[in-house]
Amino acid sequence: MANSPQAKKRAKQAEKRRSHNASLRSMVRTYIKNVVKAIDAKDLDKAKTAYTAAVPVIDRMADKGIISKNKAARHKSRLNAHIKDMATAA
Repeated sequence: MANSPQAKKRAKQAEKRRSHNASLRSMVRTYIKNVVKAIDAKDLDKAKTAYTAAVPVIDRMADKGIISKNKAARHKSRLNAHIKDMATAA
């Protein structure tokens, strides 16, 4: 447990940042989930709009370090590939 005033303050700051980062990570997951739901429903227009809404959010969280840049690229690539498969199948 934190004993010095400085350590107590740092512990408080770390907790505040942890909860804020958790909220941002959750937001990214929600945007990704919206795209996946549209893909599962085979709704191409909805999937495209959800994807265009999700990309800037994913990129922003990667820039902030909430998720790694590789993870962001992986999600964008896979979602886009699913959408392209839907477009060619239709």
